[in-house]
Amino acid sequence: MPFNQLLGVRFVTEDDSIRLEIPWDDKLTGNPLQKILHGGVTASLLDTIGGLTAILSAVKQTQDGHLAELVTRLPTMGTVDMRVDYLRPGRGKRFIATGQVIRKGSRVAVCRMELHNERGDHIAFGTGTYMLG
Repeated sequence: MPFNQLLGVRFVTEDDSIRLEIPWDDKLTGNPLQKILHGGVTASLLDTIGGLTAILSAVKQTQDGHLAELVTRLPTMGTVDMRVDYLRPGRGKRFIATGQVIRKGSRVAVCRMELHNERGDHIAFGTGTYMLG
């Protein structure tokens, strides 16, 4: 997605999981006096990892014979609702977003997402509901 490229998002896959990483960039500053990450960048990272987590969960749980049907539903997938709790200022050299599915139905998935910096400081977490088509 072009917006993720603008943010400098890097997608990292490991075993069966995915995470997002972005390096600090002055263009992502929310408070120039404190040099902290903009809250909108935090929310965007959480929303992106939540959506990806929901989609990957749907793909993993879809039987081979039904994958073509899932692919036709991909364009209609999207965020229904999301809540972000900001725990501390976004300071760091690198930020890592992770997510996990809390509950998945046939049409909707609920995910919990977290954002940490490279030191493991918990910056924010979110809960998102995603339409699966």
